Amino acid sequence: QVQLEESGGGSVQAGGSLRLSCAASGASTRTLCMGWFRQVPGKERERVGRTDGDKTYYADSVKGRFTISLDHAKNTLTLQMNGLSAEDSGMYYCAYEVWTYNCYAVSWWPRPNNWGQGTQVTVSS
Repeated sequence: QVQLEESGGGSVQAGGSLRLSCAASGASTRTLCMGWFRQVPGKERERVGRTDGDKTYYADSVKGRFTISLDHAKNTLTLQMNGLSAEDSGMYYCAYEVWTYNCYAVSWWPRPNNWGQGTQVTVSS
């Protein structure tokens, strides 16, 4: 079982930046498809983006502002967030699945046991 630990959340003013990290243990990230998701209370969890280190996909709402990277040497997934707005506030989660070609599918969604605990991002306007 892969363990995920997110870090890097916090509070920032609109227009600012934050960098989130998700350290994976128990398996090499070379064997995984990993993604970032976020959730605001009262709303459904939504996709931010996913990657296998080769291909990376982003939600339209974050394209051009967020960058996902996967460092296999450090076994860590990162999310660089620039140009933050209040609408980006929420709990951010990383999640994984063992890599298959489904990693490239729009419908990719990890199973319930494959998620980290989340890290809070608050953007004030």
